[in-house]
Amino acid sequence: MKLAVTLAAGMLLALPAQALAQSSEVRVTMNRIDAGGVGAVIGTVTLTDTPQGLMVRPDLTGLPPGEHGFHVHERPDCGPGPNPQGQPAAGLAAGGHYDPERTGKHLGPHKEGGHKGDLPILVVGQDGRANQPATAPRLKVVDANGRSLMIHAGGDNYADEPQPLGGGGARIACGLIR
Repeated sequence: MKLAVTLAAGMLLALPAQALAQSSEVRVTMNRIDAGGVGAVIGTVTLTDTPQGLMVRPDLTGLPPGEHGFHVHERPDCGPGPNPQGQPAAGLAAGGHYDPERTGKHLGPHKEGGHKGDLPILVVGQDGRANQPATAPRLKVVDANGRSLMIHAGGDNYADEPQPLGGGGARIACGLIR
């Protein structure tokens, strides 16, 4: 009996540490994508839980300079999918922005009442590198796990006007969050 109690107590103590190790940080390998599918690796993005929210640390190369829309998308699939005209388009298999409350609103990472998958803008330098960390205060690793991380061709105004979903446009890079 004493052995069973000791084993049970040991297992209970081990569970929180194991759960924390599984959910507090994840490294996402990012790939170029196009209508033909998933291409070359362009680097990684590390997602880490902090008291301020999800810390997003990119280490990426080979991207077009400027600001890019950056989001957690619903499904863990970086493959092409059909656009409204039925033609294959890069990354559409990932679905839309992660929106568990089904708000249908694109308001950015800091405002309540919108997509939870909206991340801070990804800034790419003239050398094609992105390595500026940012925090998404409404997210945790557990929210992002089992989804995809997407980089769009254009910037993001965190609104649905004048273009839907912030105007980021085409999907140019993607990674599976595991």
